[in-house]
Amino acid sequence: MASKQKRAPHTKPPFTLADLKKAIPPHCFERSLLRSLDYVVRDLSAVFFLYYSTKFIPLLPSPLQYIAWPVYWFLQGCVLTGIWMIAHECGHQGFSEYTWFNDTLGFVLHSALLIPYFSWKYSHRRHHSNTGSLEHDELFAPKVKSKMPRFSKYLNNPPGRAIRLAITLIIGLPLYFIFNVSGREYERFASHFDPNSPIYSDQERINIYISDVGVFATLYFLFKVALAQGFVWLMLVCGMPYLVHNALVVTIVYLQHTHPDLPHYDSTEWDWLRGALSTVDRDYGFFLNTLFHNTTNAHVVHHLISTIPHYHAVEATKAIKPTLGDYYQTDSTPFHKALWRSITECVYVDPDENAPSKGVYWYKNKF
Repeated sequence: MASKQKRAPHTKPPFTLADLKKAIPPHCFERSLLRSLDYVVRDLSAVFFLYYSTKFIPLLPSPLQYIAWPVYWFLQGCVLTGIWMIAHECGHQGFSEYTWFNDTLGFVLHSALLIPYFSWKYSHRRHHSNTGSLEHDELFAPKVKSKMPRFSKYLNNPPGRAIRLAITLIIGLPLYFIFNVSGREYERFASHFDPNSPIYSDQERINIYISDVGVFATLYFLFKVALAQGFVWLMLVCGMPYLVHNALVVTIVYLQHTHPDLPHYDSTEWDWLRGALSTVDRDYGFFLNTLFHNTTNAHVVHHLISTIPHYHAVEATKAIKPTLGDYYQTDSTPFHKALWRSITECVYVDPDENAPSKGVYWYKNKF
């Protein structure tokens, strides 16, 4: 799949979800608590090993310290991203068969990463229920040209794109959770930290309070650490890896759903299966795919059947490829080039002129 070469199919597929499930080996649907916990132990062990290694960085010659710290930040940020992915799997109930255990572990892990677990779980579930829908998708929901802010055309140039990309990668995640930036449009203010937000139903609001408590407990802990160790120490050991983690999570999710060849649909055309197929698998290389628990290179199957655990996702992907045919989308473009391509070409969506259906929207960038 490559921009300017071949768009993804947008007509109704000749297969059903049931056909895809039949193609997947039965064991791929099995969720093992012990096997899933093994990945948690591995990731947490890596976090503590990398943390322990920082004790030796000040002992290095000064020039090497300037190399060692960024290496630590990147590696720790990658491991934290893997932990984010495990908590994400808990939210989908793909971690084990025990809902209470999944939610407890997911709450602890996401709270430690300053992610409001239940708040995100509910909005993310609606993202999966409405992927590709212009009106109802909750995540990286594109705007049509007529709704773009007036200043957008002044940022549609290399310096403007660089600014937009930097903001997206550095603070895009907290902006989404606090102000619903890049999320679905609501008639009033929406925030993942507001129990009365229009994102949530009345039955969900109590758990939004619980999510807030988890995040603010982590912030209080970090405040106490800063008092004890100093703000500079906190930034070197925790803050910079956290920013790397933020940038990686945004990169992964953004590139999974923002591609010049992926369609979006309005209410006249959208259906769940076509929406779920409006996503793309991306290979980050063996090292990063492993650290990210294959959520990057097996994302299409995740949108089709979100309870399949990550350790079966690659096998399940291979099993459904023959059935999906051209409806399976993958992109081998290096992610740094893909980021620049998407920020350049995916500015807004509109139907093609003279297209037979006005309910299918494609990314465009000309004002």
